[in-house]
Amino acid sequence: MTSNTPHTDVRPPPVTRETGYEDELARGLLAADENAFAAVYRRWGSLVHTMATRSLGDTYEAEDVTQQVFLGAWRGREGYRPEKGPLGSWLVGITRRKIVDALAARTRRLTLIDTVAHDADERRPGEGRPDEVLDRVLLVDVLSRLPRSQREVLCLAFYEDLTQVQIAERTGMPLGTVKSHTRRGLHRLREGIEQGRADVDAA
Repeated sequence: MTSNTPHTDVRPPPVTRETGYEDELARGLLAADENAFAAVYRRWGSLVHTMATRSLGDTYEAEDVTQQVFLGAWRGREGYRPEKGPLGSWLVGITRRKIVDALAARTRRLTLIDTVAHDADERRPGEGRPDEVLDRVLLVDVLSRLPRSQREVLCLAFYEDLTQVQIAERTGMPLGTVKSHTRRGLHRLREGIEQGRADVDAA
């Protein structure tokens, strides 16, 4: 007698060689195996970098994000749960979050640059604000001529989006010194931008 009940195959899908290899890498990562981690980087590094490049449009920033993704994966490896999805998907999730962070940091940097330029502009009442591109060119030029300690502090703030506490931890400087360098560096930036505008206007 033939049953009308449809047959349901409840067997799990076969494990392919690729799936088995990725599972092996995941186990190695969780076990803090550096060789496995290097293989993880070789396996997914290009994908992560491509995602970052497409989203950010900047190779330098994409390289930085790629490093942050894999550093974050290594440090946060205990947070990976194989039962929730494959390792590649987990890495893609980290990549998306790092890209969002990078875009937010870029916005904050540009806002800070615009604030510095705006402050300098306010010190010249009655005159229109110059082109933003000029402001940024002047800022980079003035930044390059600051004393090394002030330049280091401001670059860490502008380009790595670090707080003053994080800068102190990174450089080993006392927090009060970091604050002092930041205050003096910003003051010189404002003066430098103002002088640069005056030189351009006089040319």
